[in-house]
Amino acid sequence: MLILLTNDDGIYAPGLAAMERELRRLGEVRVVAPATEQSGVGHSITYLTPLIVKEVYINDVHWGWAVEGSPADCVKIGIAELCPRRPDLVVSGINGGVNAGINVLYSGTVAAAIEGAFFRVTSIAVSLEFDEHARFDKAARLARSVIEQILKNKGPEPQLYNLNIPTAALDAAPEVRVVPMDVAQYGERFERRTDPWGREYYWATGEPPPLAAEQETDLTAMSKGCVTVTPLDFNMTSPSALAQMRKWQFRVEKVDSDDGDARAPAFGPVVRTSRKKRRARADRDDNGPLPKPNDNDNSTSPTDETTSTGG
Repeated sequence: MLILLTNDDGIYAPGLAAMERELRRLGEVRVVAPATEQSGVGHSITYLTPLIVKEVYINDVHWGWAVEGSPADCVKIGIAELCPRRPDLVVSGINGGVNAGINVLYSGTVAAAIEGAFFRVTSIAVSLEFDEHARFDKAARLARSVIEQILKNKGPEPQLYNLNIPTAALDAAPEVRVVPMDVAQYGERFERRTDPWGREYYWATGEPPPLAAEQETDLTAMSKGCVTVTPLDFNMTSPSALAQMRKWQFRVEKVDSDDGDARAPAFGPVVRTSRKKRRARADRDDNGPLPKPNDNDNSTSPTDETTSTGG
C-alpha cells in the first residue's frame, strides 16, 4: 500500500512523525507536509506564486518534502509530482487539537483529506484533543488501528473520513462511535483590547458551543471519552433545496450595458484607526467641520495610521 501522509502543523510536528511510524506498518509512506504551520487555513491553495518544495533529511536519511504552501497544496503536488503512482490512502495528521463540529470547515487538516478525496483516493483526517504534553505515539497507535478497520470494512469506492481522538480515550479501551458532525456555531465572541500604541484590536475567544442533547454528534461523543469517526462528503449541494428550487420560475429582463454606476466613488475609501477617528470627531466638535484640503496643499502625507485602498 502506498500512503501519502501530510498535516497542517508543519513537517517537523511530533504528531506527523508519530503517525508516520505507525503507518509504516501498513505500507510505504510518502511524507509531503507544509514547511511551516498552516492551522486554520481551510482549503486555500497557492496559484499566484511559485510553490517551493524542498527535500527534508533527518540524519542523512530522506524524511519527506517540505512545501511552502497549504495542506491542500501538499496533497495536490504530492499526488501529481512526488508519489511514484497514485496513492492508495491519504492520511492527514495527527493534528494537535480536535477538528470536530463546524471547525471541519476551517481546518487545514481536514482540507488536506478532502483534497485527497478530490483525487478519488480514500482519505482520513486524524486529530487529537489538545494537550501541552500530548501523547502522540499512543494516539498514533490507536489511529492506525481504527484506520485498519476502516479499510477492512469500507466498500470499494473511495471515501472521506474525519477521525477525532479525545485525550480520555488514551487511558482505556475506548469506544469508537460513528457520528455526524455537529453544526452548532463556534466562537461567537471577541475580546476587544488595546495595544501599547493605543490601537484597538480583537481576539477571537473560540469557545465551543453548548452541547445539544437531541442527537449524538462528534462533539457530544467526544465529551464522553469516545473516539469519533465521521464520513464526510465535499459535495455541498442541498438536495432538498435543489429539488424545491427546480420548481421555481425565474424571469430576468434583459440588462442593458452602461458605463457603470455614476454614484461610485472615483477613489478608494480611507481607513482610519479608532484613535484617529476619535481625534477627528473631537476636532469637529471643537472647531466645526474641517476645511476641505486644497489641491495644491502638500503639507500632509500618509502615516501608518491612514491607508488609502483602491481598486
